Amino acid sequence: MKVAGQFVRYVIVGLLSNGLSYALYLAATALGVQPVVAMTVLYGVATLQTFAANRQWTFKDGGRSHPALVRYVVLYALGYGLNLVLLMVGVDLMRWPHQWVMAGVIVCVAVFLFAGQKLWVFRSQGAGVRAA
Repeated sequence: MKVAGQFVRYVIVGLLSNGLSYALYLAATALGVQPVVAMTVLYGVATLQTFAANRQWTFKDGGRSHPALVRYVVLYALGYGLNLVLLMVGVDLMRWPHQWVMAGVIVCVAVFLFAGQKLWVFRSQGAGVRAA
């Protein structure tokens, strides 16, 4: 499967998931939830939400789901760390508006996560029989 096609599907999943998450992030922070708290909760929800879509549609992974889920969670934990550091540097250190920082962070982390999924999480690339 060509990387370009996978990337297009990944972007579609990501736009839907991140669009909803970003709207919820803005709503939560407008209601007084601290940016880091809002990002943390929504990041966890989005991680679980996108696993099935990326496994089945984006990468058409035919390997066993449990090992892929473990790798996915590890990758997303690393992505969370990157997200947190960039948010804290941009907001706390640089004093930039959190809305703009978070928008930029979403793009940076998305590229990191695509590479990790392509090269590590869904490495079977449809080979073999899909097992539960």
